[in-house]
Amino acid sequence: MKKLIVLLLLSAVASSAIAQKTDKRLKKIEKELEEVLETFKAPGFAVAVVEKDKILYSKGFGYSDYDNKIPADANTLFAIGSCTKAFTTSLIGMLEKEDKLSLDKSPSEYIPGFKFSTDEMNNGITIKDLMSHSTGLPRHDFSWYFFPGESKKSLLLRVAYQKPFTGVREQWYYNNFMFLAQGVIIEELTDRSWEENVREKIFKPLGMTRSNLSIDELEKSENAALGYRLKDSTSIEKMDYYRIAKMSPAGSINSSVNEMSKWVITWINGGKYQDREIIPGGFVTQAISSHKVVLSALPDKDRPDLHLSNYGYGWFISSYKGHYRVEHGGNIDGFSASTCLFPADSIGIIVLANQNASVVPGVVCNIVSDRMLGVRKDNWTAIQKKQIDDARKAQKEAQESPETVRKTGTVPSHDLKEYTGSYENEGYGSFELALSNDSLYAILPLNKYWLKHFHYNVFEPFEVSENGIDTTAQIQLKFNFTTGNNGDISGLNIKMEPMLDPLFFKRTPEIVDLDKETLELYAGEYDLAGTPIKVYLKGEDKLYVFVPGQPEYELISIGDDKFNIKVLDGFSVQFVKEDSEITGLKFIQPNGVFKAKKKQ
Repeated sequence: MKKLIVLLLLSAVASSAIAQKTDKRLKKIEKELEEVLETFKAPGFAVAVVEKDKILYSKGFGYSDYDNKIPADANTLFAIGSCTKAFTTSLIGMLEKEDKLSLDKSPSEYIPGFKFSTDEMNNGITIKDLMSHSTGLPRHDFSWYFFPGESKKSLLLRVAYQKPFTGVREQWYYNNFMFLAQGVIIEELTDRSWEENVREKIFKPLGMTRSNLSIDELEKSENAALGYRLKDSTSIEKMDYYRIAKMSPAGSINSSVNEMSKWVITWINGGKYQDREIIPGGFVTQAISSHKVVLSALPDKDRPDLHLSNYGYGWFISSYKGHYRVEHGGNIDGFSASTCLFPADSIGIIVLANQNASVVPGVVCNIVSDRMLGVRKDNWTAIQKKQIDDARKAQKEAQESPETVRKTGTVPSHDLKEYTGSYENEGYGSFELALSNDSLYAILPLNKYWLKHFHYNVFEPFEVSENGIDTTAQIQLKFNFTTGNNGDISGLNIKMEPMLDPLFFKRTPEIVDLDKETLELYAGEYDLAGTPIKVYLKGEDKLYVFVPGQPEYELISIGDDKFNIKVLDGFSVQFVKEDSEITGLKFIQPNGVFKAKKKQ
């Protein structure tokens, strides 16, 4: 009985510790936060506020599952997106302390075979540049978003084909691939996956028992939020989870505000949690110090106390109303996040929302910041709403404007069937273009898009969803097809990077399988102005052509009696058929067309 009384007393003590009184700075904040939820039509969000080593406030608003009206709370799991990046840089900091790497060395010293596209980059880029977005590479995000790799290393190999837009350390530019590179360095030096390192070196010592590192884990978790988007500025629509897969070191963590509080407490206490060092203190100082100017960010007349925009290692740095602010946002399909700390004030704020590309985390973070810092309170909800309304008005006016770059009355240069095939860019990946019901479709690894004719050889892609073609989900890209000297469709250009010229995807026509009996119809001897040409089979399904003085060339069938020469780009053979019999062939080359007659 005495043992039972002791247990009850301990339980009462624990309950009283959890049910702390609301800090006076945050009293009646719920009304403001509910207004945020309503104003921006967000399904839900959760917020936590920490000071020194304690959680002062944590609460959920709205719903984790909007359709079934399941409330969000402080333990609801959300995708945190790029808030993951500080976890990756922390692991690099741990390896630096163990003398396993130097931040001043090239990443190629730790990743065998890794290289960039220029000598300047290979010779000049250091691990510091990876962490501070200083490599000169633009984002190249469509590469991993549309074309997920088979492994982290295979995805990273694409960097060798991705062009920079400026010199090393000349300009800051956000790049997820460079955080993938850090993840691969961690794996190479520890012989363990990035995921295992995060679990063992961060989640476990911090007691982040419910946080996980993949959508597969999130789907199996209790109290996990679903992702949503705001469609047509009015309706809340569920989105599928995006499986970030091999780009995980840049943004795959799923967590709750209660568990992320432990992470933020660690940072505002110099890397320590409950008096145990988790992140090396020296590295914490480096990471939250300025290493690169993001943009000028001069104060404006309305809010002169908001200025500075710099970057550390996995953190943005700014001045917020006279206080040093360290923050990173996160966005991934259906989710948005903000992790914020004021190191000199020992204050941290975490906001996680299940709304795509949402302003909610930033607005909530600012509302809380004003209260916690005791500074002038701005109506951030009204400020942000006005900005959104102004942007929508400008967009509507642009759409209604009679001016357009589209040339009406034009048609594609080729029959649509001639656009089909495989399209590849080595820095991105490959996709298929297929014809169905008189329409072209781009079939990517994760998505399918209907191509709507815009003008000439330019098409616009629209996503095909389970409910049909979603004309509201245009990805703001144009597919501009090109032709070779022989007149065939040779590829297409897509402006995927605003800082670079359009990227070229080379076309390989769809291969048509022919049986031995059909291939034998093309075999025989042909006369090319006195030069004997031989066409013959090898095995059951390979057709070759031989011209004296040259190697034999394998022919690849692309349909309609036409074959590409396998190893010669832009060279093809068109067989001539009369009354179902092959009577000759034409060599179609960049320098002309040469005819040969079949010998009987």
